[in-house]
Amino acid sequence: MKTIICAIIMAFSLGLRAQESNNCKEVLLETTAGNIKLKLYNETPLHRDNFLKLVNLHVYDSLLFHRVIKDFMIQCGDPKSKEAKPGDFLGEGDLDWTVEQELRLPQLYHRRGVLAAAREPDSDNPYRESSACHFYLAWGKTFTDAELDKMQQRLDTLYGYRVKITPEMRETYKTIGGIPHLDGGYTVFGEIAEGLDVLEKIQQTATDENDRPLEDVRILKATVIEKKPATVKKKPVARRRPAAKAGSQSAQRKPSGTRAR
Repeated sequence: MKTIICAIIMAFSLGLRAQESNNCKEVLLETTAGNIKLKLYNETPLHRDNFLKLVNLHVYDSLLFHRVIKDFMIQCGDPKSKEAKPGDFLGEGDLDWTVEQELRLPQLYHRRGVLAAAREPDSDNPYRESSACHFYLAWGKTFTDAELDKMQQRLDTLYGYRVKITPEMRETYKTIGGIPHLDGGYTVFGEIAEGLDVLEKIQQTATDENDRPLEDVRILKATVIEKKPATVKKKPVARRRPAAKAGSQSAQRKPSGTRAR
């Protein structure tokens, strides 16, 4: 009986997750390197709504990916990058608000392909609040068990044993890859639904000493994807046939499956 109840609960939970996934807001980034479709998590509503607001205000249109580090991540969001000249140092431009941190570990963590919010360092930002507009897309690398054990020790030192690499996270970091040392410090609030190959291409771009790509990689346009409501087909209404008159052709028709002789 307990097994059956657990199975029912699990099925119900998976159904809810699927429904929540279908209800997630999506954003399309049209970049000079290709298109990236982002899915924003409902579990992080402050970051979701802030990002949607900025997209609708066209804040990201024409901005550069101003910081790119191979096998790590690509970052965008400096308003000054829109008009930046070649070689200009970027990354210090921002908007005049911050977003409260929304950590959702162990469900949301820095696996490859997630969307996360950048922020000022702890020394200037003790509450680790997110930047209003800077975001990054995680690439990272794969890790061995020994490397993850050392990473766990580092996280224990940073966050006082509050951040744990779970078996599920460990398996993901070993097989898919990511950036485990950022877990617990930065808010993950979405993921790439389509266009992981574009992220891979951008993170391999040649950069200068400030990690700015030598050839500009730009978001041409960012738009919220409006999902069309599903159309429900109406079932045909059953209608009763009028009673056949005696002697009519309908009355003389043989039952289905028989042969007239």
